[in-house]
Amino acid sequence: MTKHVLFIVTNASVIGPHSRKTGFFFAEVAHPYDVLDKAGIAIEFASPAGGWTPYDAYDEKDPAQKGFLESKAFRRLNHSRKLAEVDAADYDAILIPGGLGPMVDIQRNADVQRAVVRAWTTGKLVSAVCHGPCSLLGVDLGDGTPFVRGKKLTSFSKKEEYDYARDDVPYELEDALRAEGAEYSSASNWEPHVVVDGRLITGQNPASAGPLAQRLLAALKERA
Repeated sequence: MTKHVLFIVTNASVIGPHSRKTGFFFAEVAHPYDVLDKAGIAIEFASPAGGWTPYDAYDEKDPAQKGFLESKAFRRLNHSRKLAEVDAADYDAILIPGGLGPMVDIQRNADVQRAVVRAWTTGKLVSAVCHGPCSLLGVDLGDGTPFVRGKKLTSFSKKEEYDYARDDVPYELEDALRAEGAEYSSASNWEPHVVVDGRLITGQNPASAGPLAQRLLAALKERA
């Protein structure tokens, strides 16, 4: 039976006081898509506003990125479904890729939070990479307890942000996750790091997107 994964992607094209160009980080969609699509997983795309999804950091020398840019899936991504009209329970997993865009319209977004809660409470897998775990901030399952409290996870680290976009982001994601009680861990800057805590799978940075997809794929297969 075919498994289905919903990618929840940003619509934000600029961020911060200097109007830095942004969007989703291209590898963080392309690499998971490559892993999952080759395994026969069906993928759909949603975004807070629906429609066009801007991207950042495309690398034409990366075969997975070039292949995704030229694919029918990329065209579907740019006609993404409006998240409010999608039921996350209809999918076996959700995946929230990063880039700086999510720090504009994914973080603390009510529709995103509802999708996380809906996926989690119906027994599905929740995954996010790089700045994507900002989607978990402010989420609770109805008892007032932060969703991330006591959960092992990772995201783009404060050390990495200092060298990348410190002046553009509204807060340090690592600090915000820790403040809500997450058991945060990270590897060296830009090195792959994936944390699996039950049905929650998180990756630290762009280099972690492919490895995160491999762990997500393994978890989907275990639930066959």
